[in-house]
Amino acid sequence: HIPFCRSRCSFCPFYRGSADEREWQSYVTLLEKELRQTAPLFAGTVVNTVYFGGGTPGDLPPEAIRRLLRTLKSCYRLANDCEITLESRIDGFDGERIAAAIENGVNRFSLGVQTFDTGLRRTLDRKSDRETVLKLIARLTGSGQASVAADILYGLPGQTLSDWQADVKQLLSLNVPHLSAYALSYEEGTALSRMLQEGSVNEASDELSWQMYEYLMDKTVAAGMEHYEISNFAKPGMHSRHNSSYWDGSPYLGLGPGAHSYDGGRIRRSNNTSLKEYVQATADVPHQNEVLTPEEQYNELVMTRLRTASGLLLSLLTPEQKSYCLEMAQPHILSGNLMQDALSLRLSRKGIFVSNSIISDLMY
Repeated sequence: HIPFCRSRCSFCPFYRGSADEREWQSYVTLLEKELRQTAPLFAGTVVNTVYFGGGTPGDLPPEAIRRLLRTLKSCYRLANDCEITLESRIDGFDGERIAAAIENGVNRFSLGVQTFDTGLRRTLDRKSDRETVLKLIARLTGSGQASVAADILYGLPGQTLSDWQADVKQLLSLNVPHLSAYALSYEEGTALSRMLQEGSVNEASDELSWQMYEYLMDKTVAAGMEHYEISNFAKPGMHSRHNSSYWDGSPYLGLGPGAHSYDGGRIRRSNNTSLKEYVQATADVPHQNEVLTPEEQYNELVMTRLRTASGLLLSLLTPEQKSYCLEMAQPHILSGNLMQDALSLRLSRKGIFVSNSIISDLMY
């Protein structure tokens, strides 16, 4: 977890501020320390994916990228085909940072595109214009050394259906192998939420958001992409292996303040979010452990698996859980929002748009 950003986007509730060179050096040293402390606990474990998230990991100085990747490789056994992703905004992600990342093993870039429309980018407090976005994507996709995943938003203030259609067409024309699309949410404490309260922007209607999402589903399928999770689309073989591990219950380790870990069974760990506490820790990183109850394990299974195209495998449930789940699912099956076969429950196309209420109904 890289908790720094040069500037705050108007829709983002997570913000630490920018870091000077001394602070970067100090933070990287602390991450290296945590990597070394945790490594003995995972001796012999093969790491299949690594994800630099944030904040804005793309803001890391080139030397910081090199140090972290070298330390990671020296402490952990990485699979030969390990997926190593670095997340970044477009703004300020220059050639030197890209080269340092690729030279040291990064083979996937997750870019916060959000929109190509320069005016809408200004609303989101994104500094770069459409041409800058296009040039960076072209540079990365043309390198042949790393794949590109693009994040885009719909339902932006003032965004029309035709604006969204132009964004989708533009992105698909760039032959990006993976995209994630999210409806804009107005999070408390953000500039956009204040603008909404003041009446200077209006929230997109549910009808418009659904039209945008339907258009995206139609166009991605026509382009040969697989809709493998509610918000994620990819060309065959290009699914995010890292994100997929969250949905299938694989164990993972989180490093840095605010990072989360899971043992693949009942134990979740969350590092405290305070950067100050992280910096001042003399031994173990300040954290909390949570032991999941059987009910909580069931709820998480429902929540994560129903988001995926493969759905919730009924064989993963106890007989009691299966009976309860199918009973609660019946109204949604009858309405056509859920589909059931001998092995699983899956959201239908129209069920995706009301997925939150369906998942809630199936939980204990």
